Amino acid sequence: MTKKVNISTDSGADVHSVSQAVAAKLKQHRKKQKLSLDELSRRAGVSKGMLVEIEKCIANPSIAILCKIAAALGVSVADIVDVASAPAARLIEGQDIPTLWTGPKGGSARLLAGTSGPNMIELWRWELQPGELFESPGHPQGTFELFHVEQGQLTMRVDKTDLIVPAGGSAVARTDVPHHYANEGDTPLVFTMTVAELHQLATTL
Repeated sequence: MTKKVNISTDSGADVHSVSQAVAAKLKQHRKKQKLSLDELSRRAGVSKGMLVEIEKCIANPSIAILCKIAAALGVSVADIVDVASAPAARLIEGQDIPTLWTGPKGGSARLLAGTSGPNMIELWRWELQPGELFESPGHPQGTFELFHVEQGQLTMRVDKTDLIVPAGGSAVARTDVPHHYANEGDTPLVFTMTVAELHQLATTL
């Protein structure tokens, strides 16, 4: 199975507008905290060259890289892609919802909504076509995810634990360890996912 991870768009916010938001927000948060590119690179474990390209709006960072940068800045991915809600209630129009991953066969991951960091919650909608797989090296400590499968069958590996979640089923996983989601079936897979990153929560589920 292969994967392609980048900011892209099959629906929702187009790639250029998302890249612009990421570039502006990254620079804004970095300047606010008076961090040099070298220091942010050291904290995030992301090359200075990649950070420069992101801020110049010429790079499409993967979800994993966005997570590393957000954690280093003490914000959420939603803060960086500009869908975090600040007021008591805020509408996010469909055209403003970014697609942050596209698979080689047309799958996608859309960040529907999210709160500001560092302790944050995000709501995602994933679609994986048969044979597609998404891998993550693991999120910051204290991150866990809640899943509900709407269609198809989700095959997950979290660290050394394998799970198969059928349509109508749900799962919970601690995802500060390597993990992947896969569609090993013959029909499209659709699931929603809530991500919670609680830096003060270090106990197991």
